[in-house]
Amino acid sequence: MKVPAFTIAIWNLIIIFIYGIDKYRARKNLWRISEKILIFPAFLFGSIGAMFGMILFNHKTSKIKFRLLIPLSFIFNSLLIILIVYVAGEV
Repeated sequence: MKVPAFTIAIWNLIIIFIYGIDKYRARKNLWRISEKILIFPAFLFGSIGAMFGMILFNHKTSKIKFRLLIPLSFIFNSLLIILIVYVAGEV
């Protein structure tokens, strides 16, 4: 279980980095990363990185879509991890 945990940690750092890039690009009025690209990885075990990215860079915190979907992705990821651990324990 150490390799998947390490991989998820690296993935979440990448997500934080993506939120930082988008915030930087927003301030400079440059081409932006789409909201779909910011939200979708959160549902692929990147919810913690998305939450930290939102808080750290104060980015997308006023958007209702992000305030609902990012915590929902955390719940989804948590339930999925519980299911995986439960099924792995049954085998």
